[in-house]
Amino acid sequence: MGKGAHSIGRPNTNTRCYVISATINALAPPGVAGELWIGGLGVARGYHDRPALTAAKFLPDPFGGTVEGRVYKTGDLVRWNTEGELEFIGRVDHQVKVRGFRVELGEVEAALQRLEGVRGAACVVRDGSLVGYVVSAAGL
Repeated sequence: MGKGAHSIGRPNTNTRCYVISATINALAPPGVAGELWIGGLGVARGYHDRPALTAAKFLPDPFGGTVEGRVYKTGDLVRWNTEGELEFIGRVDHQVKVRGFRVELGEVEAALQRLEGVRGAACVVRDGSLVGYVVSAAGL
């Protein structure tokens, strides 16, 4: 297993997993990182009352061969290893998990920047906690 990668195993029965290379927008060969797309019977129809997000994340399955097939773009960065298992590498976006909750770092940074007296902000996860840094508008 590569440095920083963690095996997450193989797809379940009736589930298809695709690793899509961002550079060529096609199936990535084993060992090459890409975004994990999941297809199969267990894929949901979309997000409740969020049609724009549904349209962005739930797509017709370009590889499944069925008209009603769909895939879910997970945002997870993975690769196939030589044993035919998926290895989790990270995220393609700035979403993190803190104490079991998914957090979009950009949303937290934007909220901090809306505060009076804040000129800039950045967030990171450190030792399992969300940490925010701000730059004062006054330069202090």
